[in-house]
Amino acid sequence: MATAREYFNRGFREWRNEFFEYRYLILLSLIVVVIATFLDYFSGVYVSTAKVAHVPDLILDHIGPIDASFSYTYGYLVLCITLFAYPLLFHIRTLHIVVSQFSFLVVLRAVFLVFTHLGTPPDAIPVSFPWILKGLNFQNDMFFSGHTAIPFLGFLLFKGRLRYFFLCGSIFMGIIVLVTHAHYSIDVFSAFFITYCSYKIGNAVLAKTEPYIKK
Repeated sequence: MATAREYFNRGFREWRNEFFEYRYLILLSLIVVVIATFLDYFSGVYVSTAKVAHVPDLILDHIGPIDASFSYTYGYLVLCITLFAYPLLFHIRTLHIVVSQFSFLVVLRAVFLVFTHLGTPPDAIPVSFPWILKGLNFQNDMFFSGHTAIPFLGFLLFKGRLRYFFLCGSIFMGIIVLVTHAHYSIDVFSAFFITYCSYKIGNAVLAKTEPYIKK
């Protein structure tokens, strides 16, 4: 009967073999995510200094603001970490798919930001991220809600129980950004539709080189 150490060694060998098999695609996806991060940063800098409009919102006008900054920050971080940690640890062959799809979504959001000059609601609860992530937290980065979109991307990418964890996380974060007045309701509702479109476009781009794309 195999011991726990033998199971671990066997699993590690399989992980290592898959990593080397997909190492070039993984490297390419990491380059793409770095580019996407820079685009996200520069779009955030732009909207933080651009002239913006503050508009009424049917939902925000009737709720909050409520201080849910802890969930806004750390709930989102848990979802993002899980999005990458799961394929990294258990399905390394799909890591580049997750990273690439994430990058497509970030780039698409950066484009929307620079063309949508909505200002952060004046009564929004102040929030911040720890460590170096503070540099990626901007004012007026409204359309569309990344807190809603990125967990929903996890729902589209994964199978089994994990996808429902991300679906619940997406709905939960959508509620959080509304009650804290960090986003307008259109930012949240549109995130589901735009993320689905980004996912389908990403699938079309990746499908020719990747047999593990979920149809």
